[in-house]
Amino acid sequence: MGRIFIVPTPVGNLEDMSPRAVETLRNVSLVLAEDTRTSGVLMRHFDIRTPMQAHHKFNEHATVGPILDRVEAGEDVALVSDAGTPGISDPGFMLAREARRRGVEVVTLPGPTAFVPALVSSGLPCDRFFFEGFLPPKKGRASRLQELAALGVTFVVYESPLRLARTLGELAGACGGDRQAAVCREISKLHEETRRGTLEELKNHFDANQARGEIVIVVGGADTSSRGEKRHRNKYKPEGAEPEADCEETIN
Repeated sequence: MGRIFIVPTPVGNLEDMSPRAVETLRNVSLVLAEDTRTSGVLMRHFDIRTPMQAHHKFNEHATVGPILDRVEAGEDVALVSDAGTPGISDPGFMLAREARRRGVEVVTLPGPTAFVPALVSSGLPCDRFFFEGFLPPKKGRASRLQELAALGVTFVVYESPLRLARTLGELAGACGGDRQAAVCREISKLHEETRRGTLEELKNHFDANQARGEIVIVVGGADTSSRGEKRHRNKYKPEGAEPEADCEETIN
């Protein structure tokens, strides 16, 4: 029996591609690509000549079965998305799930994903966080925003540049305009930028300046201005040290 390889690809700079990822794509029998035109650029750059087949959210229900038939017959197959790690807001979950159900080994290579550098660069607490990915486009969007606003940890949202200002406004309405946040775009590319500020400040900026490129929004949790940051600081205190007093508790 063959294996399924989940292979992350660069979110920007092609030099972020690992040697192991390149070798894996060269050695498998088939590469499943979210968009063969996009992945073709990567394949040509690294002189990878393995045949490709489209595998995306519109056809994965039909393609998973035949793909796993080939793997069970002894072929190794790799899955890539347009950028980053398959399965993280990209196709991949269904193939991995069905492979596990049929006893097929799934090997996931470590590698690029957009939210990790955005989260770390944001300057917001990242010892605990919540990954939302893309928000619901319509149905359930307002209630989901309220749920995110109540979280006591930093959370991460993916968004398109055309909807960025609108989403920042909705986040400000749900979380409060003074909630700390960061917008990261074009990660690992030439014009990479991380802009920090309150949600209101960020909304005003991107109202006046149309964003370009891939966007990651990082928003501080509901308690990061007081208790959350205190908890973050206390985490690194020497064992046995007294925790810092909370201002509200001291006053009361």
